[in-house]
Amino acid sequence: MRYLIFDNMNECTEQAVTNMLPLVSPQRQEQALKFRHVFGQFACLKSFVMLSELMQWTAQEITQVEFIYNEHGKPLLPNEWKNRMATPHFSISHCKQAIVVAVCESPIGVDVESIRNVDAALIERTMNSQEQMYIHASCNPAAAFTELWTRKESFLKYKGTGIVDSLQDTLIHIPDNVKQQIYKKPNYILTITS
Repeated sequence: MRYLIFDNMNECTEQAVTNMLPLVSPQRQEQALKFRHVFGQFACLKSFVMLSELMQWTAQEITQVEFIYNEHGKPLLPNEWKNRMATPHFSISHCKQAIVVAVCESPIGVDVESIRNVDAALIERTMNSQEQMYIHASCNPAAAFTELWTRKESFLKYKGTGIVDSLQDTLIHIPDNVKQQIYKKPNYILTITS
């Protein structure tokens, strides 16, 4: 497994978006330009450039790679690309503070989230009773919630399903052979599931 973290968000500018557009595939250009705000455009393009670095694509290859999507919307490499890659599985996530891309020989999921306060209704809807106690007993409930949320979402990305089942039960069903690495920064938390 290899991953890259980008968190110098001062580089998120219209000029950076303009500079990255010709470096990516037409499919990614179109996806990026659907975002109305510069951050969305930047994150879409930057994550693809980061993925190309991890995959060691040539400048020509990066402009030709186009994703396919499973029934849940998870981006995948087409078979002709997947068969050429030593690390054919990847996951991408971004928030206002960071962009994370991870690649692996086997399935992988990554989620990064900004630490922010959440309301009690969201905690109750997404966390089981044990997780709720963990959050409420924490000296930093916002960080505790964010940690659990990234663990859940990265696992669902690992599975390739997205949120299709009860979020309250997600962490209960993680098999023993699946590992989660949690990285805590002052303003965001990320989890990688592999």
